[in-house]
Amino acid sequence: MRYVDGPTVECDLHLAADPARVWRLVTDIELPARFSPELRRVRWLDGDRGPALGARFEGHNHHPLLGEWRTVSQVVRFDEPEVFGWVVLDPDDRFGGGPVDLAYPAATWQFRLNPEEDGCRLSHLVRIGPGRTGLSLFIDRAPENEEQIIEHRLTALRDGMTATLRGIRNLAEQPH
Repeated sequence: MRYVDGPTVECDLHLAADPARVWRLVTDIELPARFSPELRRVRWLDGDRGPALGARFEGHNHHPLLGEWRTVSQVVRFDEPEVFGWVVLDPDDRFGGGPVDLAYPAATWQFRLNPEEDGCRLSHLVRIGPGRTGLSLFIDRAPENEEQIIEHRLTALRDGMTATLRGIRNLAEQPH
């Protein structure tokens, strides 16, 4: 797999929980920071309008090899109660992608809920690129290792996404 192919990871879990409760959890943008190895904190921008199409939020991330960086994300899918999706932008040009462009995000993320017997199936998906990310910096240094670099990153993302899904499941399945 090459970066230009838009490397993608999707993970899912069954949750024995009311889909409406799960929807409230996945649209709480601060929640993933509780489980993610990279995302440290998140806050809504443009006032506190909460999850809605076009809403923006700022994220602060940390990775041992990249240090700290800031992102701005914009909600691009809000199909209640089924799909919550956003694109991640690099507003500080930390990774050399140039001006912010919604059509050229660093990544696209989604949560998808599908009702199932006794609960729902929650999917978490990320597509990397086409804009530059920290991954781009590693590929720039060793283009001959691009496929291995991407596979390593996809494995790390899969692990973090699985931890996030499990954390959401634990919260969703708790008694009120």
